Amino acid sequence: MESLDLRVLADALAWRRAGHAVTLVTVVETWGSAPRPPGALLAVRADGVVSGSVSGGCIEDDLIAQTKAAFHERGASQAQLPERPSMLAYGVSKEEAARFGLPCGGTLRLVREPLVDTDWVEAVLDRTARHELVARQLTLATGAVRLTTATRGQAMHFDGSVLSCMFGPRWRLLLIGAGQLSQAVAQIAQMLDFEVLVCDPREEYAAALRMPGVQRVMGMPDDVVKALVPDAHTAIVALTHDPKLDDMALLEALVSGAFYVGALGSRRNQETRKKRLAEHFDLTPGMLARLHGPVGLSIGAKTPAEIAVSVMAQIIQVKNAAPAVQPVPAHALCLPDHPPS
Repeated sequence: MESLDLRVLADALAWRRAGHAVTLVTVVETWGSAPRPPGALLAVRADGVVSGSVSGGCIEDDLIAQTKAAFHERGASQAQLPERPSMLAYGVSKEEAARFGLPCGGTLRLVREPLVDTDWVEAVLDRTARHELVARQLTLATGAVRLTTATRGQAMHFDGSVLSCMFGPRWRLLLIGAGQLSQAVAQIAQMLDFEVLVCDPREEYAAALRMPGVQRVMGMPDDVVKALVPDAHTAIVALTHDPKLDDMALLEALVSGAFYVGALGSRRNQETRKKRLAEHFDLTPGMLARLHGPVGLSIGAKTPAEIAVSVMAQIIQVKNAAPAVQPVPAHALCLPDHPPS
């Protein structure tokens, strides 16, 4: 369900539309210290160009060589591709594991399939762009593909005859505020392949937001959060230090389906904010407990860039359900022009 796999599908679709033959390879089982998890996807073009990964590189080299050799023998025509998916295994023996660079005797089982019908690829990309979770079922005996609605937490499954893989929307991050810290968080979030949206009705701040790939969302923060319809792939972080903007956005975020809600500020500010939200907006203790504040992991962050690292680290921690770490100390959570209250 990594968005990397969606990029692989997008590349594969573009290649097919350009007339190239394409083979898809999916990791279905791993043992030992295999580099890529089950579900990881690789697309190999007839001329050896690849997108994605199923290992650290050596297996890709072998797959490229096999693909180029097969298409060379057949004349690289899509019509001459094998019609059925097939199974591949790497690293079965210690010697083969060493040959292909699989550490600690790691082993991979792969499903290789020709990409002939692209309708399902278009459907997956369209549905995930609308923030849907999609399950794709591939029947190896026939090569038939069926798409169904998936649920969060649903895992890849392979019983030897049917392969079920999940595809989900890109993780997205809504930042309330367009200041220096927001820009640093946005940069790191983009590196982590998050879709980044920024809302700040203050023109003097928003005017400085000129970052390729970052979308500015117009309107008041609470209206923007409500219109976004946050889901389990959405994180929301309030960074303006202005209760008039942050609190209303947090109010909508805490009752939404967002997997992460955070707010900048000292511990004292956070306690005051939670009290204010509880008294004036009737938020329950359970709703308020969802608020990460002070925002970020405790790494002694002081500069905007360091705080941005701590914020995104905590978002990734929650996203991956990793063990909890103590939040950032209060003194490290305010920019120089916003002294602690």
